[in-house]
Amino acid sequence: MEMNKLKELTPEEAASYITNGMTVGFSGFTPAGAAKIVPKAIAKIAKEEHNSGREFKIGVITGASTGDSLDGELARADAVAWRTPYQSDKFLRKNINLGKTKFFDMHLSALPQNLRYGFLGKVDVAVIEASEVQADGKVILTTSVGATPTLARVAEKVIIELNTSHQESLYGLHDIYEPLDPPMRRPIHLTRCDGRIGTEYVQIDPNKIIGVVASEAPDEIGGFRESDATTMKIGENVATFLASEMRAGRVPTEFLPIQSGVGNIANAVLAALGDNEDIPSFQMYSEVIQDSVIKLMSEDKISFASATSLTLSPEVLQQTYDNYSFFKRRLLLRPQEISNHPEVIRRLGIISINTAIEVDIFGNVNSTHVMGKEMMNGIGGSGDFTRNAFISIFTCPSIAKAGAISAIVPMVSHLDHSEHSVQVLITEQGIADLRAKDPQGRANAIINNCVHPDYREMLWDYFKSMQSGHTPQTLKNAFKMHERFLEHKDMRGATITAG
Repeated sequence: MEMNKLKELTPEEAASYITNGMTVGFSGFTPAGAAKIVPKAIAKIAKEEHNSGREFKIGVITGASTGDSLDGELARADAVAWRTPYQSDKFLRKNINLGKTKFFDMHLSALPQNLRYGFLGKVDVAVIEASEVQADGKVILTTSVGATPTLARVAEKVIIELNTSHQESLYGLHDIYEPLDPPMRRPIHLTRCDGRIGTEYVQIDPNKIIGVVASEAPDEIGGFRESDATTMKIGENVATFLASEMRAGRVPTEFLPIQSGVGNIANAVLAALGDNEDIPSFQMYSEVIQDSVIKLMSEDKISFASATSLTLSPEVLQQTYDNYSFFKRRLLLRPQEISNHPEVIRRLGIISINTAIEVDIFGNVNSTHVMGKEMMNGIGGSGDFTRNAFISIFTCPSIAKAGAISAIVPMVSHLDHSEHSVQVLITEQGIADLRAKDPQGRANAIINNCVHPDYREMLWDYFKSMQSGHTPQTLKNAFKMHERFLEHKDMRGATITAG
C-alpha cells in the first residue's frame, strides 16, 4: 500500500469537499467495492445542515446498488436529490416512491458512456474504494469495478478510500478497459470469457486526487437464504431446459457461457446447473459472482467467471482469499460497460437468466415496478443481456404473497422487456418456450405450462373470451387482476372476461 505524496484525510475532512448541489460518483456494484466511510460522513453533514435549516442534497451516481453505508445513510439523511442507475436500499426506495428523490432507471452498460458523453452533466467528485494506491495515480480496486474507471476519469476531483480489509494484493483480478467514444470507437477485441484487453489498474491523474481516507470497513453483503421448494424447482426446470437444448443440438456440446442475475433464484438456478449431470463444466460471463459460483468453481463445475462484481458473503469471500492462488486464475472483474456490452454478449453467445416481477400471457416482462407504479430496484443489466443473448430466459415463482398475487397476468402493469426479446419463461410450474410462436402460441404455452393452478382457469377464460386481433387483448379487462388486488389484497376472484 502506498500513500506517498497523497494527502491523508479523515472521513470528515474528505466529506467537507462535498457541498450542496454537487454530483458525486461513488464506487460500488452491489455493496461489493462500494465507498463506505466517506458517504457516512457526508450523511452526517447533511443532517447537520438540515437541522440548521439549510438545504443539503447531492446527485448520486454509482455502478449499481450499494450498501447501507452509502445508499441507506444518505437516504435516511434525505441527502439524495437524484439517483441513477440502480438501487436496492429500502430507505432510498421509499424516498423514490414518495417523490423525495428523483430516480432515473438506466441500462447499466449505457451508464459509463453516457457519463463520458456528458449526458448526466458534470461530475464534481468521485469517491472510490481501492486496495492499493500509488503516488503516480495507479489504483488497484477491490471487489468490484462497475463504473469506477469512468467516474474517476470524468470527475473533477477524486477521493480514495484505501481499504485494508481485503486480500493483501488484488493485482491481476481486474481488467480495466474503456472504449473510445464515437466516431473513433473500435471493435472490442474480446472473444473469450477469460480474455484480457486492458490494464490491471485504474489510472487517475494524481493532481485530481484530493486525498486518501483509511478504511477497514468490509463489504456489507449478507448471506443468502437457503433454497426452498419453489426456487429449487425453478432451478431444476432451467437445467432441464438447457440440457434438452443440448440434446436437440441448439446448444453446442461444450455448452455456452451463462449470465445469471442476483438473488436466491439465481443461486438456486446455478446450483441446479451444477447438479445436472448432462451439463458439462461451463463458464460465466455475467455481472455478479455470487456464493454459488465459488462453490461450483471449487467443484470444477465452473471453469471461469468474468463479471464486474465479486458479491460474496463474508464467509465465502474469506474462503476465496484463503485459496486466492486457485481462484485468481479463474476470476476476472471488468467495467460494467464491458461485462454488459451488447457486442460482446452477442459474440460470446451468452445464455441469459434473469428474474421477473411480472409476466403477461404474451411474454412481456416487468422487472422493475410493483402494481405498475412502485419502483422496486431498477432494470439493472437484465436488458443488456436479454436483448443480445443466444437464449434469453426469465424466471419467477408463479405466485406471490401466499397466492394472493399471480406473477402471470393478462397485461404487465409496467413494461421493461418486450415479447421481441423474451424467449423462454420458467416458473416452478414448468417451461414455456416462446421462440417462433405468434401471440396466441405464446399465450397457450405460458398458461399451459407456467401459470399456478389457482389462476389457470381465470387466465384461460380471459384469453378465450377475446379472440379478435393479432394479439387478443382487451384494455377494458387487462388490469382487472391488479385492480382486484389493490381493492381486496387478493387477485383471486377477479372478473377478467370480455363483456
